[in-house]
Amino acid sequence: MGDIHGAHKALCQCLELAAFDKQRDELIQLGDIADGYIAEIAECVDELLAIENLVAIKGNHDEWFNQYILTGYHPDRWAQGGAATAKSYLRRAQKKPAMLPSSAGYKTALNPGDIPDTHQRFFQSQHLHHIDNRGNCYVHGGFDRTRPFKGQEPQIYYWDRTLWLAALSFEAGARGKGGGKFGIASEFNKIFIGHTSTTNWKTDKPMQAANILNLDTGAGSGGRLTIMDVDSAQIWQSDTIRSLYP
Repeated sequence: MGDIHGAHKALCQCLELAAFDKQRDELIQLGDIADGYIAEIAECVDELLAIENLVAIKGNHDEWFNQYILTGYHPDRWAQGGAATAKSYLRRAQKKPAMLPSSAGYKTALNPGDIPDTHQRFFQSQHLHHIDNRGNCYVHGGFDRTRPFKGQEPQIYYWDRTLWLAALSFEAGARGKGGGKFGIASEFNKIFIGHTSTTNWKTDKPMQAANILNLDTGAGSGGRLTIMDVDSAQIWQSDTIRSLYP
């Protein structure tokens, strides 16, 4: 499943459309549950915690929120959709959901202690990456393909975009001129990523370049949330976020 960004209705819709069994099926969620313009992040975490076989990958927005939980300071001052995360947990804590903007970010009554323990542990235990028994790799952003996959700096896995952009360039260039292989120091069967919305390429469907599948289909920017069956490549998508949250 791609980036959720607080869109709880879309999350529930995708699980229902895929006939997902929370006790039996495995869900690999590619990160960025937090932040967005929909203030239902706490509800999304509740939904994911109910899945028995969940592999939760760390997104850059999730790590921002995790740093707030650990330190009481938000690294991005609740910007880039962070205000929705604060509002969601203010509502959960039954505090007034006011967010007062200033040049320094947002002033809020939220404290790390207002975050339920189960949610704190959730954001603290997300994985930087996951490799399944079929040789598929799951990571939020990407990685440096010129270096061995394991052991790279943590932030690379949830911030990198060079892998995806290089794969797109490969598709447009080398393969179009008669073949070649997209070179990666550590080879995988398929690589599943989020982080870089396909809406940047005017589509709310997943995209593939080389052996990389991008499942961020714009749930954080009015697009859709996508869930894919890894074996069959069948996808199910929510309605557009704009229609679910007019």
